[in-house]
Amino acid sequence: MDVIRAMKTDELHNELERLRRHLFDLRSQAVTEKLEKPTQLGQAKRSIARILTVLRERNEKDVEQRQAHLSAQAARR
Repeated sequence: MDVIRAMKTDELHNELERLRRHLFDLRSQAVTEKLEKPTQLGQAKRSIARILTVLRERNEKDVEQRQAHLSAQAARR
């Protein structure tokens, strides 16, 4: 948790985007094939929740809107 708190706000948003993609990939794997470590789903969800908690503590507004913007930028590349 200390590592997350030490990150800058922009880094947190990027990490949140990366973790959400990772969670999506894990869910896809769970449907199509057997996950090697089923606990990865829970770990990814908890990591996302930790980042969201830190962002809210920093009074970061419109987290979901910013995430949508980052996703749109990544799609254009």
